[in-house]
Amino acid sequence: MHSVQSARMLTMSIQSKNLSTFRHLPRAASGPLQCPYEGKNVLTSSQFNKGSAFTEEERKTFNLHGLLPPNIQTLEEQVQRASQQYQSCPDALAKNTFMASMKAQNEVLYYKLLQTHLKEMFGVIYTPTEGDAIQKYSRLLRKPEGCFLNIKDQNRIEECLSNFGRRSDVDYIVVSDGEQILGIGDQGVGSILISVAKLVLTTLCAGIHPSRQLPIVLDCGTDNKDLLNDELYLGLRQPRVRGKEYDQFVEKFVTTARKMFPKAYIHFEDFGLHNARRLLNQYRPHIPCFNDDIQGTGCVTLAALMTSFHVCNVALADVRVVIFGSGSAGTGIAEQVADTIATETSRTKQEASRQIWCLDKPGILLKSHGDRLTAAQAPFARDDKDWPKERGTDLLSVVKEVKPHALIGTSTKPKAFTEKIIREMAKHVEHPIIFPLSNPTRLHEASPEDINHWTDGRALMATGSAFPPVERNGVQYEVAVCNNSTCFPGIGLGAVLSRTRILSDRMLVAAAKALASHSPALQDRTRSLLPGVEKVREISVDIARAVIKIAIEEGHAQEEGVPHDDKDLEEWIRVQMWEPIYRPLVKAGGN
Repeated sequence: MHSVQSARMLTMSIQSKNLSTFRHLPRAASGPLQCPYEGKNVLTSSQFNKGSAFTEEERKTFNLHGLLPPNIQTLEEQVQRASQQYQSCPDALAKNTFMASMKAQNEVLYYKLLQTHLKEMFGVIYTPTEGDAIQKYSRLLRKPEGCFLNIKDQNRIEECLSNFGRRSDVDYIVVSDGEQILGIGDQGVGSILISVAKLVLTTLCAGIHPSRQLPIVLDCGTDNKDLLNDELYLGLRQPRVRGKEYDQFVEKFVTTARKMFPKAYIHFEDFGLHNARRLLNQYRPHIPCFNDDIQGTGCVTLAALMTSFHVCNVALADVRVVIFGSGSAGTGIAEQVADTIATETSRTKQEASRQIWCLDKPGILLKSHGDRLTAAQAPFARDDKDWPKERGTDLLSVVKEVKPHALIGTSTKPKAFTEKIIREMAKHVEHPIIFPLSNPTRLHEASPEDINHWTDGRALMATGSAFPPVERNGVQYEVAVCNNSTCFPGIGLGAVLSRTRILSDRMLVAAAKALASHSPALQDRTRSLLPGVEKVREISVDIARAVIKIAIEEGHAQEEGVPHDDKDLEEWIRVQMWEPIYRPLVKAGGN
């Protein structure tokens, strides 16, 4: 029954696209697809290959008779077979490898299989299993994917990028230098797989065309001794380059990418702590770019906070937030919260920052820490005269003094939220908002079960990894997961379709508000503060619409003919979202 209903919905979606006022748009993902190949070359192209689903007419047109078994199957039948093959794989890493192989053979089938079983397969094609695949990249490699740029060959950057199309062919670039991957650190050239995985999510969750994406790794060497000592390691076998030469490499990449693909949006991923914020600040005022570790984490956490404040009936002007762990993620969250308070209350960002207390290894951040503060931490450091030493600078002392509504952990310090700290917080607010976000689960600051117990079931919670529901007075309460994948694809879709010059603070706040509006907890307090990833494609439409409207309002949108009416704008967005369906193939140059 489910498959019949899904097929009916898909048919309606396709019909809607076919009848759409906007079907003439270059990215409209319906109608015939021009194929420049024939014979075996069609079957080896993941973009055009349909396997057993080629129609009789297509088999004749593209000289495929004798290359395929005679029975013509539907995409749904292919998904059924592929699912059985997937289930037969012995472990998660084998399943990840199977999916990578399928993606290289038939991208429509790959995405349709994922779409059909998204909740089950998400952890295999992304975290945590993708981390294992990245660590073993040089030993598992079968077919390279993406663009490999290395710091010793900078003069060839333009030549390398030219292999991936013309000026208008690339919409979305994900680039990583591999220094800080998914909680597993420096992974060198294997980080190409995090760029690939992020782009899979943009297609799956927001309909970014897979043929218009470009995953890139900036290979600067590696400080990972295991990789340097591995005779099969595929990257530069040297210590990681830093300083002036590194900056010149990044600058040359950004400049060349903008020259080659002037419409492309650049997504920075898993750069090291000392580079991530610095590079974002350098390029953000000038080009459409985004750092998921900073801005994506900030947006999705902000959405969970917005929902929590609504449920608790706490006004933004009054909220007090403590953030434990002031690296890229922690300061990204702090900045997003400050931007929102400033935007929604007409306060300055400096005034809004006073409602946020950040802690790191030295304890609460103070101006007297001077050069030890990063550029991202400095705006949240307190004046020493406002925080005398006798108050104490540790987390418990800060919680006692501040009496926060929300406590957020991005420290990777296991069990840092002790019973004493949580009980102290629960003394002062009716519904403590507690988000232990550190990943993987062994690094979380406290378990939802303990938090629930220590607050007598009053806490509102979100975590960085999935946890089972907790029980309060015989009722099961869902624990939200702050999954960036519910947020960054929609932001990217809005940026790509509007061709925005930059991604502004207001666009990110609008994205977070759009995500928060889908919170199940707004209808039922026993439900999650955030929606699940299986609903993200619809959410991405609303996020993209919110981003586009602000881009137009602020004068950053460069795309012409963007509808102003909400209903038309939604249709305009949907028509340009790629779907995993087999489109009729026609010979390139034909009618």
